[in-house]
Amino acid sequence: MATRLFNCITPLPDPPPQGGREHTEPAVRPVNTLQMTSVGLIGCGGMAQDVVAALRGADGVRVIGALARPGRGDDARAKLCGVDIVEALDELLGRKPTLVAEVAGQAAVAEHADAVLRRGIDCLLISVGALADAALLLRLKSAARDGNSRILLPAGAVGGIDAIAAMRFAGLTSVRYRSRKPPLAWRGSPAERLVDLGKLCERTVLYTGTAGEAALLYPQNANVAAAVALAGLGFEATEVELVADPDAPGNVHEIEAEGAAGRFAIQLQGKPSRTNPKTSALAALSVARALLNEQATIVI
Repeated sequence: MATRLFNCITPLPDPPPQGGREHTEPAVRPVNTLQMTSVGLIGCGGMAQDVVAALRGADGVRVIGALARPGRGDDARAKLCGVDIVEALDELLGRKPTLVAEVAGQAAVAEHADAVLRRGIDCLLISVGALADAALLLRLKSAARDGNSRILLPAGAVGGIDAIAAMRFAGLTSVRYRSRKPPLAWRGSPAERLVDLGKLCERTVLYTGTAGEAALLYPQNANVAAAVALAGLGFEATEVELVADPDAPGNVHEIEAEGAAGRFAIQLQGKPSRTNPKTSALAALSVARALLNEQATIVI
């Protein structure tokens, strides 16, 4: 994927006058040509509401529109007051966003990300689990190359992604991820066919396997597994365990990684989003941070 280049050429000073002392001009600082990031959102649900709320009053980022499903524009306007709502991707792209952020789910990635990238617009994806589909991942990489654009993946609901990605350079030997959530947070997933979530009274393992399969089977719950996999050993070599636990204090994420550079273990206890208990509140904040970093002077 292409990196972005900025013009940082400084003109040479005029030669000193003949027979006189050299005249030294004061140093001129490069002009910061960065402008406000105009963001188009794909999605108008709970995640979009949380992102818009997090960005309210922030400098450097402006949400210029949000894409709703056809026929749902009025509902979206009621949820996202003050945001221009459209029902077709061409309408959203016609508003000239400098970046498009998907906050709608894996189906939206498959439906819209290709067109965004081919138009030369960077696309941020919070539904990272969609990239477990190898064919889709290849298609989006090709679109990004053709459009000279980038696929941006925020860390989402966890920390430690930067450490895993750095450790990969020295060699990773194992990466394990466990997601532990209250039973009701697994509603709408295959877990409902395995156990009675409403009556569960003890910790129950719902899934053990690879990050790739977990991300596809539990698309609303396993995006973190996909982010961990992409940062480290890949979808098939990253071990995943998904757990329903009545005693879980919230959405608990545990990551262990080991390699030539060392070993680390991290546990993050996130609170569920107020708008969608299936996801962590931190996920939307991660999107907001990534958008603000586009114009930040110091990027962490």
